[in-house]
Amino acid sequence: MASVSDWKVPASVQPKPEDYGYDLEAALSAVVGVRAIIPSDAFTAETLGTERAGNGVLIRADGLVLTIGYLITEAETIWLTLIDGRAVPGTVLAYDQATGFGLIQALARLDLPALPIGSSSAVSVGERVVVGGAGGRQKSVAARIVAKQEFAGYWEYVVDEAIFTAPSHPNWGGTALIGPRGELIGIGSLQLQEGREQGPPGDINMMVPIDLLEPIMDDLMTLGRPKTPPRPWLGLYATAIENRVVVVGLAKDGPAQKADLRTGDVLISIAGAEVSDLAGLYRKVWSLGAAGLEVPMSIYRDGKTFETRVKSGDRARFLKAPKLH
Repeated sequence: MASVSDWKVPASVQPKPEDYGYDLEAALSAVVGVRAIIPSDAFTAETLGTERAGNGVLIRADGLVLTIGYLITEAETIWLTLIDGRAVPGTVLAYDQATGFGLIQALARLDLPALPIGSSSAVSVGERVVVGGAGGRQKSVAARIVAKQEFAGYWEYVVDEAIFTAPSHPNWGGTALIGPRGELIGIGSLQLQEGREQGPPGDINMMVPIDLLEPIMDDLMTLGRPKTPPRPWLGLYATAIENRVVVVGLAKDGPAQKADLRTGDVLISIAGAEVSDLAGLYRKVWSLGAAGLEVPMSIYRDGKTFETRVKSGDRARFLKAPKLH
């Protein structure tokens, strides 16, 4: 991911105030830089790093900032950089594994307008949006929604209707997806490549839709996570290849590794139900019950198929928890 300080979006794709029916500068002033320091012994330190940088969005005037959770997972130090250059300390309030949202509380006055929350379901493919980064128009992208569809990530993650935008923002993590009415309709999560009929693949951004926030907001503010029972977590990384789900990695000391699953294993079925894609795999596992249950599965390895069981875990228990909860 690009540095948050020494780059600019090409002028040709920067948003222009006259193209929008709201105060673009005010909306972008609500986007802040996020820098997080994570202990070297944290569970996610090896995969996500011990220094993470991206963006967040001020959603309440009292200093509540919404971001993408992987930036702040297990963070012991948070700094927010404002549009006027001020740096303000913050603290992690919450992280939701299911949506990917994270919340930060600024520990000093920001004196900035919050970005109002809109509706991600109200926008359509083809609509013009702004992907706002910390630093104003020079760090933001004038984009369009190119798709709204299911997204399944290799790390046991599914969004039913993620929002995809192009052109891509080069520092996508935690960016503000600003809709036609100047409201927050999503949070930047990933950069992906979109296949094209002609020419090379193009980069697009995947956004977590803001409509997923409201149902869990009260729980995040009071508990630091949703109060629903945690989903069973296997601790494996997988990909789908020609209708087969293949294990491509294992979380260190996670449930799958302890059950002797291996890179290259093909997951044939879960609890007797065949799986052929990532979303189907995860949803079947989650449908079995809460974290801690044993997940029966059929594995193909080295020319043989065999049955095994993985005692699932609660992923949050492997992480260093926010200090305020």
